[in-house]
Amino acid sequence: MDLKDKKVLVLGYARTGRGAAEFLVSQGANVTINDLNDLSEEPSIEELKAKGVIVVDKKQPVTLLNENFDFIVKNPGIPYQIELLQAAIAQEIPIYTDVEIFDWYNPGILIGITGSNGKTTTTTLVNNILQNSQYQAHLAGNIGVPTLSVLPKVKENDVVTMELSSFQLMGTDKFKPYIAAITNIFSAHLDYHGTREEYVKAKLRLIQNQDNHDFIIFNADQKELASYLIESPANKVPFARLNLTDLVRQTGAYYENGGLYFKGELIMKEDDIQIPGEHNIENILVAIAITKILNVPNNIIHDTIMNYQGVEYRIQPVGIYNGISYYNDSKATNPDATITALKSFAEPTIYIGGGLDRGITFEKLVPYLENVKVAILYGESKKIMKEAMEQAQIEKIVMVDNLEQATKAAQSYAESGDVVLLSPACASWDQYQSFEERGAQFNELIVALNQ
Repeated sequence: MDLKDKKVLVLGYARTGRGAAEFLVSQGANVTINDLNDLSEEPSIEELKAKGVIVVDKKQPVTLLNENFDFIVKNPGIPYQIELLQAAIAQEIPIYTDVEIFDWYNPGILIGITGSNGKTTTTTLVNNILQNSQYQAHLAGNIGVPTLSVLPKVKENDVVTMELSSFQLMGTDKFKPYIAAITNIFSAHLDYHGTREEYVKAKLRLIQNQDNHDFIIFNADQKELASYLIESPANKVPFARLNLTDLVRQTGAYYENGGLYFKGELIMKEDDIQIPGEHNIENILVAIAITKILNVPNNIIHDTIMNYQGVEYRIQPVGIYNGISYYNDSKATNPDATITALKSFAEPTIYIGGGLDRGITFEKLVPYLENVKVAILYGESKKIMKEAMEQAQIEKIVMVDNLEQATKAAQSYAESGDVVLLSPACASWDQYQSFEERGAQFNELIVALNQ
């Protein structure tokens, strides 16, 4: 699409909006930025104004739409239910996220990775492997890297590995990755999507435009997920840890008898992997499948994975103090992610959980709490989480107000040989701006308590 003289509303500033505005202006678009926050002190805002960008902040008037915008680029986290977007939908104004705009102009090879859990680890690992290979590699998307800020650096035959949330995918139309990967699908973000069905539909937008020249990598251990792909014309590449059919062995990536294989060829042994957990076996299988499709040599895949130590705030080792091992899993913003963390430890565990109340329950945690001897709960969701802890007959349940109190309580109950695990099973937004902020504070608190 030629953006020259197009009228575009950028809804929400922050990193994503700033990157979108800067790119749109560079292409000759007439841009208006709207944000409920005061933008006067924001980086680059005066520079954008000098380039003709109109800024409307501290309010969100529906009358903005009287400007007859050609389309809207919205921050992925802004819900479609707000009055301005509902009015835009009624007026049939296209609403996109920045990843859609990226794909209009992307000259490189696009890899799109989504899933309820495992996206960040897989995306980072794929990018690391590609950086060590014959490719020029770029990282973008839901990983703290504004997508349209990356675009000017991408050249033909470069590879862009993009982590994609359901929020981002809802704002796509023609988006078409050469390789799409779905790590898994559980129920998540139901406060945003309304129902599980709508959440799954958003995830599947990743593959809606693929053709028979493209690839879709999917979790064959989830039969439900495989059923969604039947009508896709893309080349299907399964990965599996449990469902080891002949088809998986012949066409995909799989784990068997301590080895990780692709189409029958041993790529590496489990003993060479530094990051713990069955979930990371699955993430690595996805990374192997993607990079084998791109013909990356086995030794580069093997050596990169062997040296990979994981993603910050995803079952991240914080340290061992007085024989107590502390782990930071702040990235676990739903119960399924926390189940993955709980399954990673056989040691007696002091569990810290809680956060934003999204109206969900936590009984699915119960079968995985058998090693938890103390549960420390905080935040909006602590009362509803307590019900699951009581159902699991945990010996000691402690209710506190915040993470600082939780870490102090954890240290007081922990003994040598124990694990202290922060894995909230909830979003952070009741007390923090992001799971990263929550995770950073946890690390600081643990270090400070043990000085």
